[in-house]
Amino acid sequence: MTKKLINQNDIYNKELLNLIDSDHVFSNNPIDRFKKKIKTFDKIKNQNKIQKLEKLKELINSIEDCKLKENSNKIILGSGNIDSPILLVGEAPGNMEDKYKKTFESEHDVLLKKMLKAINIEKENIYTTYVVNFLPPNERKPTTNEINRYSVFLKEHISIISPKLLILMGSTAMEALTGINNNISVERGKWKEIIIKDRSYDVMITFNPSYLLRKPENKKLSWEDLKKIKQKILELKINI
Repeated sequence: MTKKLINQNDIYNKELLNLIDSDHVFSNNPIDRFKKKIKTFDKIKNQNKIQKLEKLKELINSIEDCKLKENSNKIILGSGNIDSPILLVGEAPGNMEDKYKKTFESEHDVLLKKMLKAINIEKENIYTTYVVNFLPPNERKPTTNEINRYSVFLKEHISIISPKLLILMGSTAMEALTGINNNISVERGKWKEIIIKDRSYDVMITFNPSYLLRKPENKKLSWEDLKKIKQKILELKINI
């Protein structure tokens, strides 16, 4: 089937077009209808994501008998670009995150920004979340039971955002999504693959910024992980 070429300088029957409620643009310049359709589709897609994230938020908020929830001011779901091809998962919100209702707002955030900046990524351009969505008492590490309980919501969260790469920062994130509870020093720096809802994701495990602040000698290992992430971004031609 061949497309009929239309001369936009033709005289249109505007009255007829109005009757059929057609949205025509009269112009001497070519119309980029494809671009317009892409923008419209992206807008609808974003609306769907936002709606799904709100439903997920409601679902997590409906959890009962949870010490994490009882200890927190409000749920911390995620921050950043919901259409980002990169999703970063941390352990849990801290006091500063609980106060400002955003991810990575403490002194760790300064280091995280520097780490990402080193491979030409702005934190605001990716999406960040946590294994658990409430502040643990005394900022303790989430228990295995808590990790397992919230991993269901985390996987749904990832499925909604639908990134191309996952960066797991810390052993809690590693355990929640890979089931591995080995020493993170053994597992970090290696590309792995996980499957969520029949879709596979490339995963890089690396150190949590809070750990690097306590153990700065491991920053050189973290830098090696970051370089591998950068190489993968180039290989997959990810625009970030």
